[in-house]
Amino acid sequence: MIWVYIAGCVAVLLGMSVFFGAPYVPSRRRDLRRLLDTALPLGKTDVVLDIGSGDGVVLREVSRRGAKAVGYEIHPLFVWISRALSWRDPNVSVRWVNGWREAFPDATTIVYAFSVSRDGKRLQRAVQREANRLNRPLKLVCYGSPLVGIEPVATFEAYAIYVIEPLHLS
Repeated sequence: MIWVYIAGCVAVLLGMSVFFGAPYVPSRRRDLRRLLDTALPLGKTDVVLDIGSGDGVVLREVSRRGAKAVGYEIHPLFVWISRALSWRDPNVSVRWVNGWREAFPDATTIVYAFSVSRDGKRLQRAVQREANRLNRPLKLVCYGSPLVGIEPVATFEAYAIYVIEPLHLS
């Protein structure tokens, strides 16, 4: 009987991802390491926000390079996994929130996200909203699909790197 209960809980938790449109596609550690070692070096003053942080592989790689890492994850199972794998790391924090609606930490310098074409505009709007609120540019690193209608400042393998400037609306 306990297995039926466990299977039901897992089905509900996995169903949350489908309902909220949050696919789980882990970043390949090898690709991520090459990106961070060559095209996107990090410093101790960087704060990287991973929207849809999954199991936290990006967070841990960012922390290994001395930067702060914040994960926003909507799926409670992945929040738990990520926290468990990072529990001794003071540079990593994971929040159980909807990354589309939550304000970014004020110190954010880089936003990392797996990008699928259906969510590209939503991602761009969220980062633009926060660049406007913070009144400074934010780097956006998309793994997967590039954004439509905006040119990256750099590309590296499966990554597109953008700089989202704040809009000063009168």
